[in-house]
Amino acid sequence: MRAAWLLTCGAVLATPLAAQAFPPPPVQRTRHGGTQVGLFGFGVWSGLDVRGSGQLVLGAALDVGNVAVSRLRLRPSAEIAILNGANTYTGSFEVLYRFADDKPATVPYAGAGIALAGHADCGAGSGCPAAWVNAVVGIEVRYRSTFSWMLEYRALDAFQHNRFCVGLTTRRGS
Repeated sequence: MRAAWLLTCGAVLATPLAAQAFPPPPVQRTRHGGTQVGLFGFGVWSGLDVRGSGQLVLGAALDVGNVAVSRLRLRPSAEIAILNGANTYTGSFEVLYRFADDKPATVPYAGAGIALAGHADCGAGSGCPAAWVNAVVGIEVRYRSTFSWMLEYRALDAFQHNRFCVGLTTRRGS
């Protein structure tokens, strides 16, 4: 009798667990072309600033839209450079042109932007925070259908800070 009672209780408790399987809604394809603004993806990276003392760089970016065509992307980002010198903090806004759409396995891109940069004792020094001009060249290599490896060269402050980075980023509409 005890075994029958345990079997009945187990069956009753297991029934709601089957309902926990959640089929995600179908992915809606984004429209091609035109200006779009929203949160379409994000990326994170780490790397080295090879100019000077070789600081470790950690960064994150958001894919927040297109301008006129789907390949011209808007990307705000934030970085911190630590170790081997004064910590620097950078907030950037970049416009990137992707040389292919999101379907190929590799997507090269290039762009430019502006940044606001500071360091640990920024309030004590003159010229801080500083406005920087940035250049970006990179390639995304598909890792999964929704994620890519990112290899990127970032030239900040008119090539005064040269950063090579590796990271992961999300892919749109693959």
